[in-house]
Amino acid sequence: MPATRLTPLLLLLLLAGCDQLGALLELPDPQREAATMEAEGKAIGGACRHSGRALEDCYLLNAKAQKAAVFSGWREMNDYMMQNNMQTVPSGLSQSAQTATTTSPSADVADARDTNVSGPAVKDTSSRRSRTAP
Repeated sequence: MPATRLTPLLLLLLLAGCDQLGALLELPDPQREAATMEAEGKAIGGACRHSGRALEDCYLLNAKAQKAAVFSGWREMNDYMMQNNMQTVPSGLSQSAQTATTTSPSADVADARDTNVSGPAVKDTSSRRSRTAP
Protein backbone atom coordinates (compact mmCIF):
# COMPACT_ATOMS: atom_id res chain seq x y z
CA MET A 1 0.00 0.00 0.00
CA PRO A 2 2.63 2.61 0.85
CA ALA A 3 4.34 2.01 -2.52
CA THR A 4 1.15 2.86 -4.44
CA ARG A 5 0.84 6.14 -2.56
CA LEU A 6 4.46 7.09 -3.20
CA THR A 7 4.34 6.36 -6.93
CA PRO A 8 2.18 9.39 -7.87
CA LEU A 9 4.29 11.58 -5.60
CA LEU A 10 7.51 10.43 -7.27
CA LEU A 11 6.00 10.95 -10.73
CA LEU A 12 4.93 14.45 -9.74
CA LEU A 13 8.45 15.26 -8.56
CA LEU A 14 9.98 13.91 -11.78
CA LEU A 15 7.58 15.89 -13.96
CA ALA A 16 8.29 19.07 -12.02
CA GLY A 17 11.97 18.74 -12.90
CA CYS A 18 11.46 18.27 -16.67
CA ASP A 19 12.41 21.86 -17.46
CA GLN A 20 15.56 21.60 -15.42
CA LEU A 21 16.40 18.24 -16.95
CA GLY A 22 15.91 19.67 -20.44
CA ALA A 23 18.19 22.58 -19.61
CA LEU A 24 20.88 20.25 -18.32
CA LEU A 25 20.72 18.10 -21.45
CA GLU A 26 20.58 21.23 -23.64
CA LEU A 27 17.45 20.07 -25.42
CA PRO A 28 16.10 22.60 -27.94
CA ASP A 29 13.16 24.61 -26.65
CA PRO A 30 11.45 26.55 -29.47
CA GLN A 31 9.44 28.73 -27.09
CA ARG A 32 12.52 29.77 -25.14
CA GLU A 33 14.47 30.47 -28.36
CA ALA A 34 11.61 32.56 -29.73
CA ALA A 35 11.41 34.54 -26.49
CA THR A 36 15.17 35.11 -26.58
CA MET A 37 15.05 36.33 -30.19
CA GLU A 38 12.16 38.65 -29.32
CA ALA A 39 14.01 40.10 -26.33
CA GLU A 40 17.22 40.58 -28.34
CA GLY A 41 15.30 42.32 -31.13
CA LYS A 42 13.64 44.70 -28.68
CA ALA A 43 17.00 45.47 -27.08
CA ILE A 44 18.55 46.17 -30.48
CA GLY A 45 15.66 48.44 -31.47
CA GLY A 46 15.80 50.35 -28.20
CA ALA A 47 19.55 50.82 -28.49
CA CYS A 48 19.23 52.04 -32.08
CA ARG A 49 16.62 54.63 -31.09
CA HIS A 50 18.62 55.76 -28.08
CA SER A 51 21.68 56.29 -30.28
CA GLY A 52 19.66 58.26 -32.84
CA ARG A 53 19.84 55.71 -35.65
CA ALA A 54 17.07 55.52 -38.19
CA LEU A 55 14.95 52.40 -38.11
CA GLU A 56 16.04 51.38 -41.62
CA ASP A 57 19.71 51.67 -40.62
CA CYS A 58 19.01 49.49 -37.63
CA TYR A 59 17.47 46.85 -39.89
CA LEU A 60 20.52 46.93 -42.17
CA LEU A 61 23.04 46.69 -39.35
CA ASN A 62 21.18 43.82 -37.64
CA ALA A 63 19.92 41.64 -40.46
CA LYS A 64 19.55 38.53 -38.28
CA ALA A 65 17.23 40.21 -35.78
CA GLN A 66 13.47 39.97 -36.16
CA LYS A 67 12.21 43.15 -37.77
CA ALA A 68 8.98 43.18 -35.78
CA ALA A 69 10.88 42.90 -32.51
CA VAL A 70 13.36 45.61 -33.56
CA PHE A 71 10.50 47.92 -34.46
CA SER A 72 8.74 47.19 -31.19
CA GLY A 73 11.85 48.02 -29.18
CA TRP A 74 12.53 51.13 -31.27
CA ARG A 75 8.94 52.36 -30.76
CA GLU A 76 8.99 51.66 -27.02
CA MET A 77 12.25 53.57 -26.61
CA ASN A 78 10.91 56.41 -28.75
CA ASP A 79 7.82 56.72 -26.53
CA TYR A 80 9.97 56.59 -23.39
CA MET A 81 12.35 59.24 -24.70
CA MET A 82 9.48 61.53 -25.72
CA GLN A 83 7.80 61.23 -22.30
CA ASN A 84 11.01 61.98 -20.42
CA ASN A 85 12.39 64.63 -22.82
CA MET A 86 15.56 62.62 -23.42
CA GLN A 87 18.05 63.41 -26.15
CA THR A 88 19.83 60.86 -28.29
CA VAL A 89 23.29 59.71 -27.28
CA PRO A 90 25.65 59.88 -30.26
CA SER A 91 27.85 56.94 -31.09
CA GLY A 92 31.27 56.82 -29.47
CA LEU A 93 32.92 55.78 -32.74
CA SER A 94 34.79 58.53 -34.50
CA GLN A 95 33.80 59.49 -38.03
CA SER A 96 37.22 58.48 -39.36
CA ALA A 97 36.86 54.97 -37.93
CA GLN A 98 33.48 54.59 -39.62
CA THR A 99 34.78 55.80 -42.98
CA ALA A 100 37.83 53.55 -42.73
CA THR A 101 35.61 50.49 -42.55
CA THR A 102 33.38 51.58 -45.42
CA THR A 103 35.56 53.11 -48.12
CA SER A 104 34.09 54.13 -51.43
CA PRO A 105 35.86 54.37 -54.79
CA SER A 106 35.50 58.16 -54.84
CA ALA A 107 37.26 58.37 -51.47
CA ASP A 108 40.11 56.25 -52.83
CA VAL A 109 40.47 58.59 -55.81
CA ALA A 110 40.51 61.62 -53.54
CA ASP A 111 43.13 59.99 -51.32
CA ALA A 112 45.29 59.21 -54.35
CA ARG A 113 45.12 62.85 -55.47
CA ASP A 114 46.00 64.14 -52.00
CA THR A 115 49.01 61.90 -51.49
CA ASN A 116 50.50 62.42 -55.00
CA VAL A 117 50.91 58.72 -55.60
CA SER A 118 52.63 58.04 -58.89
CA GLY A 119 50.41 55.73 -60.82
CA PRO A 120 47.82 55.83 -63.55
CA ALA A 121 46.35 59.23 -64.15
CA VAL A 122 42.94 59.79 -62.64
CA LYS A 123 40.57 61.95 -64.63
CA ASP A 124 38.79 64.58 -62.57
CA THR A 125 35.09 64.21 -63.33
CA SER A 126 33.82 66.74 -60.83
CA SER A 127 31.92 69.61 -62.32
CA ARG A 128 33.39 72.91 -61.23
CA ARG A 129 32.38 76.19 -62.74
CA SER A 130 34.69 79.10 -62.69
CA ARG A 131 33.05 82.28 -61.55
CA THR A 132 33.85 85.29 -63.60
CA ALA A 133 32.72 88.76 -62.85
CA PRO A 134 30.24 90.12 -65.44
